[in-house]
Amino acid sequence: TFFEASKVMLINRNASQYYYICPLSITNTSEMKKLIFLFLIISACQNHKSKSAFDFTTTFEKSKGTETGTYHDVIDYYKNLAYTYSEIKIQVIGETDSGEPLHIVTLNPDASFNYSKIRKHKRILLINNGIHPGESDGIDATMLLYRDIVQGKIDAPKNTVLVTIPIYNIGGSLNRNSTSRTNQNGPKDYGFRGNARNYDLNRDFIKSDTKNTRTFAEIFHLVKPDVFIDNHVSNGADYQYTLTHLFTQHNKLGGVLGDYLHNQMMPNLEQKLVDKNWDITPYVNVFNKTPEQGFLQFMDSPRYSTGYTTLFNTLGMMVETHMLKPYKQRVEGTYELLKGMIEITEEQGDRITELRKEQAKTWSAGKTYP
Repeated sequence: TFFEASKVMLINRNASQYYYICPLSITNTSEMKKLIFLFLIISACQNHKSKSAFDFTTTFEKSKGTETGTYHDVIDYYKNLAYTYSEIKIQVIGETDSGEPLHIVTLNPDASFNYSKIRKHKRILLINNGIHPGESDGIDATMLLYRDIVQGKIDAPKNTVLVTIPIYNIGGSLNRNSTSRTNQNGPKDYGFRGNARNYDLNRDFIKSDTKNTRTFAEIFHLVKPDVFIDNHVSNGADYQYTLTHLFTQHNKLGGVLGDYLHNQMMPNLEQKLVDKNWDITPYVNVFNKTPEQGFLQFMDSPRYSTGYTTLFNTLGMMVETHMLKPYKQRVEGTYELLKGMIEITEEQGDRITELRKEQAKTWSAGKTYP
């Protein structure tokens, strides 16, 4: 409120960045109070209208499962969600090689976003999307998941906080095309695999040559997730499954946490998906070998996302949907898988916390070095 002689000017700025300026003539304090009160009522109504005006139907849904949103579509979607629902917060963190910053979007039903405080009583699940933007299934599935939780279409987790990087490879997402994954069955247009400097970001985690990766490290050590999911689409073999999982190697993780990952978390997720009529199998890594010779397990060294996160006793997995299956089916499968991992983190959260603490005692930094 600004006073100038017998004039009063009221300025309100809402989250959609509209300005309301009302120059008013007043003769006494009583009139001024009435006008201020009236202004607040009008402003509240305008804010309510702007919130209800948002359409949270995604590009994926509008196209009946054949298209995915652009980078700016996705970020605007999350900004509008965060403006409308207090359970969601979107933050800008760090730089990328594209010049655009990375975002993280947190969903906590308690509307608390201090990660240090959250970790005292809850688990944190970090979802990374769009590391290869042509593999956009997780981008769309996570948008649907966040919306459905805050709108009450599915139960909100009570003891698990979700954090997502909406699109990690921004440069690749902006390099939109329809030809770099010609055998893939949708969407119609998508981003490119390499980032703004043509780096494959899922080979850069431990060496950190890119700004994207250095910002990921900043995010990871801010959030300190208990569980990590990196969403992908496969490139090679043809098989009947829409969904395959690529958990980090349990024997590489080792200890009580590796045993839990292999003997409890993985079969539990598989069963949850089977119960929903979604068959899933471990990722098939085939290179010029016949099935009779067996299949090699994929080795996720720390150059890969899950190999990096495993260094910090985070339970990590990559999702690999099948590129030859219809896009709608792949996104729906990813959505159900994410729900399943949230359920497991909810049901077994205390045990996950205990095992991570125990695992941390197993390994320690050396005291002397050659």
